[in-house]
Amino acid sequence: MDILSSLKKSTIKQAKRVGRGIGSGVGGHTTGRGAKGDNVRGHGKLTFDGTKIKKGWLKRLPLLRGKHRLLPKEDTHIISLTQISKWFKTGETVDKKSVFEKVTRTSKKELTKKVKILSTGELDKKLTFKGVELSKKAVAKVLASGGKIES
Repeated sequence: MDILSSLKKSTIKQAKRVGRGIGSGVGGHTTGRGAKGDNVRGHGKLTFDGTKIKKGWLKRLPLLRGKHRLLPKEDTHIISLTQISKWFKTGETVDKKSVFEKVTRTSKKELTKKVKILSTGELDKKLTFKGVELSKKAVAKVLASGGKIES
């Protein structure tokens, strides 16, 4: 019994359980919601904001036309020339699969992404780029270093 009497009281208050009958001590049969109306019986429509329809928030939104907005956006994996010069040796081919092998992320979802190479940094190796998008400046740097670009 010494252990039980020496325990400290909990400082964490439990939340009051509303809506559990008249004997619960909080809220009677109306449970603090008032007498009648939509707020008591559930929740109203999401589009209802208490105003006329002409002024409602849903009516103020622009009409987005066409099916293009429903299509998923194509993800692009962006890589710089400095990363490519670190990962690849002279004479190797740079394609989508080899890039994702060098990067630790090789999930199936990642392989569906496009690969685009930007011109950040320098490239001092002769590399062959195959099936990879390059920016205009990156193309110039690859050709200046003696590399090839195959579509």
